[in-house]
Order: sequence, then structure tokens, then C-alpha cells
Amino acid sequence: MGAVKTKRMPRAVREQQMLDAAVQIFGQRGYMAASMDEIAELAGVSKPLVYLYLNSKEDLFTACIRRESQALVEAVRAGVRPDLPADRQLWEGLGAFFAHTAENPDGWSVLHLQARTHGKPFAAEVAAMREEIVAFVTQLILAAARETHRDPDLPEREVAGLAEALVGAAESLAAWANATPGVTARQAAATMMNFAWAGLGDLMAGRPWSPPEEQAGTPVG
Repeated sequence: MGAVKTKRMPRAVREQQMLDAAVQIFGQRGYMAASMDEIAELAGVSKPLVYLYLNSKEDLFTACIRRESQALVEAVRAGVRPDLPADRQLWEGLGAFFAHTAENPDGWSVLHLQARTHGKPFAAEVAAMREEIVAFVTQLILAAARETHRDPDLPEREVAGLAEALVGAAESLAAWANATPGVTARQAAATMMNFAWAGLGDLMAGRPWSPPEEQAGTPVG
């Protein structure tokens, strides 16, 4: 019997079909365990066609990282309306983040787990995406400071640190939420908001927490 002919379709559509299959396999099985045979079978194409379109397993994985990164950043940006108060902007952004990671668990696994642990080129792709989200969150925090008219000139380093902490906590919470049955994206966003905004609100109102002063005889770490 001859080979089964697949329906002709535009290259861009076929390529997205391959990426869909690759994200699922990489996300569920991991980069090392995933095989090009599995990806081709799930995509409904031949393995040579996957190589023709995407060159190698490494290039295919990189393409998956870039696509999933772009989709996540676009989802977060689209979720924030600049006309809303600062706390609502943060809430909407968190909601968009957790909704996207919940709806795309394989893509989130590729970004959060696989890409970071299988070589510098892959990790660098994720780092670039993360830097974009951190920069976006930094602007949200600065907007909140301006809105309160209390402390519009927070130190740049402090704002950068707050944004890094917020993004890192959201990443960990998304991984936990996806692995915990019954936790919705809205619940995860509310948890993150309660964790973050209470402290940010006090900071914006000029009530930052300060470490206790060192006492005589207290060892310094």
C-alpha cells in the first residue's frame, strides 16, 4: 500500500499544527523523552516533513518556546486596561496570566520547566520573555506610585526588585495551581493579589516595612 496522503494546506498552517503537537509532547513528556516520531504522528504528518519545516529537534523546541512566550506576553498585555485604577490593572494582568497558564498547561510546562533546564540557548529564550513581563509589571508599580501621589519616585532598584519578586511568585503559583485540582485561575489571581497588593498598598501610602535595628551583640549574617 502507498503512503497515506495528507490534505494539502498552507505551510504556515501546517507549521502551527506541528508546533501544537510539539508543545503537547514536550510539555507532557519533557524535552529529552520527546521524540520526533511522536510529534510527527500527533501532527498527522511524516517525520521528514517536520525536519523539512523545522530543521531539528532543537530548532523545533526553540520555535515552541518563542511561540508560547509571545502568546503569554500578549495575553498579559491584552488583559490590562490602562484606564483602570492601578490595583485593577494589576488584578486584570494577574487574571490574564493565570488564565493563560491554566488554559495552556503544556505551553507553561515548556516555558517554566523544560526550557530552563535543558541548556543556555533555551533558557535564554525564556529569560527574554520574562524580562519583558518584569518590565511591564515595573511600569504597573510605577503607575500605582504615581496614582497615590504619595511616593511617585520610588527608587528604581526597589521597583525592579518588587517586580522581580511579583513575577517570580506568580510563576511558582501558576505551577502549583496547574498541579492542584480544583484551583481556578481566578482563585490563583486572588491569592497572588492578596499576597502582593497589601504590601504594595502600604508601600505606596508611605508605610513601608523596615527591618528591626541591629542590637548590640546581635551577630551579623
